[in-house]
Order: sequence, then C-alpha cells, then structure tokens
Amino acid sequence: MKDSLETIITSLVSNTSEVSINEIDGEKQVVFEVKVANSDMGKVIGKEGRIAKAIRTIMKALAAKEGKKVTIEFID
Repeated sequence: MKDSLETIITSLVSNTSEVSINEIDGEKQVVFEVKVANSDMGKVIGKEGRIAKAIRTIMKALAAKEGKKVTIEFID
C-alpha cells in the first residue's frame, strides 16, 4: 500500500526528493504520515481538499482488500 501512495504523491508534486511517507502499521489499522515540501502542499491537498479526499478514498479501497482501515495525515 505504501508503494501505491508514494506513486500517487510523487506524481502530484514538483519536488519529489522532499516526499516522505511514514507508515505506522497496527493490527487492524495503518496510518500514513505524508510530508511534502511547503510549496507542494497545495497540490497534494487540492482545492477545498478534493485531491486529499480522492487519495484517501483510493487508499481506503486498497486497505479494504487487506481487511484493514487506513488513515492518511498530511503533515506540514
């Protein structure tokens, strides 16, 4: 799942070297902490949070296949 999230995030940002994804894996839940450059934060979140919501929807579908719940946090 982390690879899929990393592919999505790196395709959106300009500065791919600043992308950092921390995975906190629990028994039934996975938390991803996503850090990007400040200049790219708007590209990842999108207007009114639409892109962030779409990313969360895709990741929830992938997690459901594995029987887990997923949370994505975008960190400044």
